[in-house]
Amino acid sequence: MSYWLRPLRFLAGAFSGASSPRQLALGFSMGMIIGLVPKDNLTSVLLLFLLASLKINLSSASLGTLLFSWLALLLDPLSHLIGRSLLLAVPLQGLWRWFYELPLAPWTNFNNTIVMGSLLLGLLLFYPVYRLTRPLFERYTPVLSEKLCKYRIVQILWGTEVGVVAGDVA
Repeated sequence: MSYWLRPLRFLAGAFSGASSPRQLALGFSMGMIIGLVPKDNLTSVLLLFLLASLKINLSSASLGTLLFSWLALLLDPLSHLIGRSLLLAVPLQGLWRWFYELPLAPWTNFNNTIVMGSLLLGLLLFYPVYRLTRPLFERYTPVLSEKLCKYRIVQILWGTEVGVVAGDVA
């Protein structure tokens, strides 16, 4: 039963005040990068590994990934133009050739215009998205947390988390 409730507890815990607005905004911004990059390559795996290794809120990262995965479909033409101009830049041709000769580099699909363009677009938008979302999380997380605490299901989910942790230790 705990296995099925864990995602719900995870989501409820995101807005409980356990994470700082900074962690929520960083998670959302990192989720934005992951959402923009196509998912069938080593680049996305490395981004997910980075996400898992940082101390940021995974629920807000999941929300950002979900939102920007849908938005990426609309931004693919722009990503293609950015990636194409970057990959065809004459001064960078030696760098791309050197990188492609590395053992795992071809699996990153960096030579795909959409992968390169969306990665660069995500990196360029990281700080502005962070700066825009941090005040929103500062303002609305306490309000949302207060409203969520009133619901019995949220109290049960938070209580189940404590029970599962205590049960795992024993």
